[in-house]
Amino acid sequence: MNGLTKITHWTPRILCILAILLISMFAMDAFEPGHTIWQQLLAFIIHLIPSFILIILLIVAWKWEKTGGIILLIAGLAFGIYLFRGNFRHHHSLWNSISIVMSLAFPFVLSGVLFILSHYLKNKDPEAEKNISPD
Repeated sequence: MNGLTKITHWTPRILCILAILLISMFAMDAFEPGHTIWQQLLAFIIHLIPSFILIILLIVAWKWEKTGGIILLIAGLAFGIYLFRGNFRHHHSLWNSISIVMSLAFPFVLSGVLFILSHYLKNKDPEAEKNISPD
């Protein structure tokens, strides 16, 4: 197996995990004074719903790279459009909105593309799938 196959195998997985962790950090704003611990925990779990959905998408992509890659690509693009529209309406700043989209949505688009690329590279080299290891 060549180095490119290894890179395209592990990079989207690591990138997607890091992006999910970044999205999950926004759930911490559920902990604010003036609410009971149960209200805060419920709000925290509700804030983590997007992260749970993204974890499910990552599991699908991990198992079925092409299908999961397409789903991640579409989800990243949809999330990016949603973020851009909301931020542009609120801040009226093109560059601010683009930077937010690039920080939060683009990693999922890139992961999707890399999952798809990994799928095609492995189909090109049938031995690659058997030899992938984290060494």
